[in-house]
Amino acid sequence: MTEWLNVGKIVNTHGIRGEVRVMSSTDFPEQRFKKGSKLALFKGEQLVQQVKVTNHRTHKNFDLLTFEGFPTINDVEPFRDHLLKVEKTDLNELEENAFYFHEIIGCDVFSTTGEEIGRVTEILPTGANDVWEVTPTKGKKHYIPYIEQVVKSVDPSEKKIVIEVMEGLLSE
Repeated sequence: MTEWLNVGKIVNTHGIRGEVRVMSSTDFPEQRFKKGSKLALFKGEQLVQQVKVTNHRTHKNFDLLTFEGFPTINDVEPFRDHLLKVEKTDLNELEENAFYFHEIIGCDVFSTTGEEIGRVTEILPTGANDVWEVTPTKGKKHYIPYIEQVVKSVDPSEKKIVIEVMEGLLSE
């Protein structure tokens, strides 16, 4: 069974020449949306069809895309609110200590002393470094910065992260 990963959402059309406005959810928009890229359109969990990118540009924090065979606004109007996804097998290798969001979300977080802290439920990009939202079984969520001083090991295959608990890091 094919596993799909979300790379953006079509939020509107743009102009009359078949362009769609995409709110990107990928760290690599220039790669994901480059001319010739194949993307899948999903309505909810349902695969609608696959499309091929013919043009990509950015405009006011959005990615604007056109697809092969869809030259007018009328052709792309039905795509509004559809998700754009890529096959998991199309992912590129990342550099060392870099991870895809789907590899981190769902990992269990432990302290260096073995205490269970919670599970990563969301990743918040901040510009400087990502912050991982960790939800314990009871109590308030914790926000862990993805920095070398705090995150000591990440093992996506074991779904396990070990952190150094610095003073004031965990909210009580």
